[in-house]
Amino acid sequence: MKQAKRKAAGAGRPHSTRPPNHADEASVMEFEDNALAKALFGAHDRHLARLESMIGVELNPRGNRLTIRGPAALRGRAETVLRRLYGDLARGRAIDESIVEAAIRLADQGEADQLILRTPRRRIAPRSHAQAKYLEALEANELVLALGPAGTGKTYLAVAAGVELLTQGAVDRLVLSRPAVEAGERLGFLPGDMREKVDPYLRPLYDALYDMMPQEAVRQKLESGEIEVAPLAFMRGRTLAHAFVILDEAQNATPMQMKMFLTRLGELSRMVVTGDPSQVDLPAGIASGLVEAAEILEGVDGVGLVRFGEQDVVRHPLVSRIVAAYNKRDTAHGGSRSPNPPRRLPGGERA
Repeated sequence: MKQAKRKAAGAGRPHSTRPPNHADEASVMEFEDNALAKALFGAHDRHLARLESMIGVELNPRGNRLTIRGPAALRGRAETVLRRLYGDLARGRAIDESIVEAAIRLADQGEADQLILRTPRRRIAPRSHAQAKYLEALEANELVLALGPAGTGKTYLAVAAGVELLTQGAVDRLVLSRPAVEAGERLGFLPGDMREKVDPYLRPLYDALYDMMPQEAVRQKLESGEIEVAPLAFMRGRTLAHAFVILDEAQNATPMQMKMFLTRLGELSRMVVTGDPSQVDLPAGIASGLVEAAEILEGVDGVGLVRFGEQDVVRHPLVSRIVAAYNKRDTAHGGSRSPNPPRRLPGGERA
């Protein structure tokens, strides 16, 4: 019997054994840490149930041992996913159903070691093939356009990349911006000073920052100007040099606003533009600057274009099914949306 054990963060990695007379039918994985095995299996074995349904194997746990039945290729995929998830648990990372699904997708697509973003509060790894390609694009290009539905991690990973470069000293500033479309031209009628007026529309960006940096550090960098969070309108007339610049919810920028923003790129800066073309809140008849920019800039040297789909949603698994249901409806109606879509409340995306 061949057996291999490796230590990870103080906990043993699982090893598998294959019954010699049934090598093509079943294998057994044994996990040294019972508590980690319990977390791996999930409450009422719900993580194992997800693995069974997505991979097509039968999983039978008993204590810290797990029997895997099915074709050899499928057993191998299941073992790869289980080892990856067990390793994450051994390194102190919690897992949930969405992380289990992400691990299965990465294993299915043959992903090996990926780029890891390191921020003061956490290490962030890609959770889908598209996210892995996104991180590669962020590293290789000065301008990246990321298009796709909510919940795919477009904004969250962009902020993480910016925080990493800022804390490493690779850029002097992190500039985060969104169009305040929901406020229209009525900011003056809202209570408070300008920051209080626009903060509700920028709150998702603050949430991402607080998830990656201590709150006091965020506050200090906001006061010093190292981090700037501002509406798109505030970008006009500026040149953003030595900065990492993010435009979020860019589907709500007009073509003129988008051109204005893209031409703010200055020396030794990088820029990321994210948005969901299916969630445009612009008035009827006004084109989305994000959609136009993606068409114009695709293939331009130094520009990366990443498209996410419903299969890349990494929030609660139900979110992916909701997106798929809406896409199915839109396809049945020729891709058209309601002629008078309801205005969305302030909000945004996070992985």
